[in-house]
Amino acid sequence: MASGIIIHVTVGLEKRTEFFAQERIRIGSDSTCDIQIHTSSVRDVNVWLELDSSDGQYRVIDFAQELGFEINEKPLRRYVPVSDSDTIAAPENSISFDFFSLEAKSALITTNRAQPHISQFIEDAAIESYGSAKRDDAKAFLREFTRELAREISWTTKLITLVIVVAFLTGILYIGYAVNKELKEAREQAKVQSETIKSLEEKLGQASTQLGELDKSNKDIIKTVSLAPNLRVAYGNSIGLIVGVYDLVDRRNGKVLRYADPALYRSPYEPQAPENPDALPSRPQVGVTTDGNGPTVEYDFIGTCFYVGGGYVVTNRHVVRPWEEDDGVKQMMAAGNARARVKKLVVYFPNHPQPFPLSIKSLGTREDLAVGFIDPETVPEDLPVVPLDTDTAAVEIGKTVVTMGYPNGPDRLLAMVDDAEARSINQRFGNSRQDLINFLAQSQKIVPLTTQGSITDLDSRRIVHAPAPQRAAPARRYLDKAAK
Repeated sequence: MASGIIIHVTVGLEKRTEFFAQERIRIGSDSTCDIQIHTSSVRDVNVWLELDSSDGQYRVIDFAQELGFEINEKPLRRYVPVSDSDTIAAPENSISFDFFSLEAKSALITTNRAQPHISQFIEDAAIESYGSAKRDDAKAFLREFTRELAREISWTTKLITLVIVVAFLTGILYIGYAVNKELKEAREQAKVQSETIKSLEEKLGQASTQLGELDKSNKDIIKTVSLAPNLRVAYGNSIGLIVGVYDLVDRRNGKVLRYADPALYRSPYEPQAPENPDALPSRPQVGVTTDGNGPTVEYDFIGTCFYVGGGYVVTNRHVVRPWEEDDGVKQMMAAGNARARVKKLVVYFPNHPQPFPLSIKSLGTREDLAVGFIDPETVPEDLPVVPLDTDTAAVEIGKTVVTMGYPNGPDRLLAMVDDAEARSINQRFGNSRQDLINFLAQSQKIVPLTTQGSITDLDSRRIVHAPAPQRAAPARRYLDKAAK
């Protein structure tokens, strides 16, 4: 099978050698031909010869019959194979084409030179390719040169070379196999290490998460345990002690009600709110009048409020209108057609000896709430503001709750001092609760009671609060939501 063909062209005295590797070759004067020949002896003929090697051998598939082509001095026919050293000529026009196959060994040219045998057409092709600098000709030359050189090497040399090449290739393959094996083992080890590292990272992440949760739990515990002391430090000075006095006056003439029977006189300093409201005893029917010189119907009251800024305080309605919760007072008011009149209403704050006059700005109609007001100009600058939480979800069963206030009034305040000092104070001011509270304020002994526990139950108006076990307190205490 031909891998290419060399065509030696002679036109008159001009000669040229060309190499072709494609399957189809066209020769003529047309610009599309592979070999273009321009001669005045041939006119009006564009394509002279057309060769094709589709079956592995070059054949003449078409030619210009008017040029009188011959092949090896015999008339040319279509599909005639072109072999090595064949000549196709047009004698009348002094044109000839000599063909040389690259795979055919020359039998016409020999030499007695000592150097290795090189075919004459290879020399011509080498010279021609050097002069024309055509890439295909250079390839043909190198191919034929390699083939001729291989023919000149002895079988012994070839065998030794083959053994060396095989040994070299074997060594390369062995080294490649060893390197590939090492790389494979390294990749497997790297994969195992990567999986180990990934597993350790997952465990480390889990441990970190657990530590984070534990730290959060510890912080929550610490926060819960220290909640009451922290709130006492932050807002204790804003927990005010309300002290007030009210009497009863006739609705018609505004005169003060008096006890008709001095024996039924009720001291204005006796405690008004027992710890258990359900245990409040019913009062006997008491006669009252606006005439005479009997003692006036007068009561004092105490309670807790919270300073919320701007001069405003928040407390309970029943704190500033205690007569609405006292059945005995309500009976006297009904009997004497009387109304309650507040004679005095002040608020004491811890660490401040002087009371602040208090006025009521708003009272709740359904909720047990009341909003009071003190002059902002008189409010101390260091008085912290208690924040109000408007989120209803803040009050839920199970949540921690801290209560601060003054249950039982001065009795609870005296319980915080030494027994001997408490007895001494009682002896001096026991007959006047107003004087007692004023003395405690001057002595900076007004300190709110702080109790921490959990919400155990809720209803529309109350929060059931179970104090922490470590505090000596009732098992259950009912606290109005506004007093939180």
